Amino acid sequence: MGEGQWTSASMPYLTPRAESESDAWTAESAARGRVGGQRILHAGEQPASEEVARMLRVPAGESVVRRRRLIELDGVPCELTDTFYPAAIALGTPLAGTAKIRGGAVTLLARLGHTGVRVVEHVTARLSTTEECGPLCVQPGEPVLVVSRVTLDSADRAIQADVMVMPAERAQLRYETRIG
Repeated sequence: MGEGQWTSASMPYLTPRAESESDAWTAESAARGRVGGQRILHAGEQPASEEVARMLRVPAGESVVRRRRLIELDGVPCELTDTFYPAAIALGTPLAGTAKIRGGAVTLLARLGHTGVRVVEHVTARLSTTEECGPLCVQPGEPVLVVSRVTLDSADRAIQADVMVMPAERAQLRYETRIG
């Protein structure tokens, strides 16, 4: 794996943290002697696309809240993430705003009474779109990894959906599962 690549596991990003702690990305980066950051490019209400509606299990066109973030490692963009929440969960909360959330969104969701107990992820590869090239600092048509993740609560309701796009040459995913 090259120096610019990063191996990441999903579990720290699914577990609520203490409100006094930084978000999972900042903590994971710092533990490796690196600087992880993120910029919120957009936040607000919008109609659910077909894909988002399927992930959140709501009708297409229903109002959802979207947060678009550019994730950076040592100042270099490494991920463009769109996170979607049902409007009933996120409207009127910091999830609908552009300010950083202390401890991360998963921590805020837990404070609001929405704790994930199951996650479904799909990983695909494709070529970058024109819209992704600028923020990710890639050329048109460069390979990217796309991780689509849905977080479900104990009643099997979707509480969060993420679509994460990463330049393939800068990312490696690692999955670890405990049985029993």
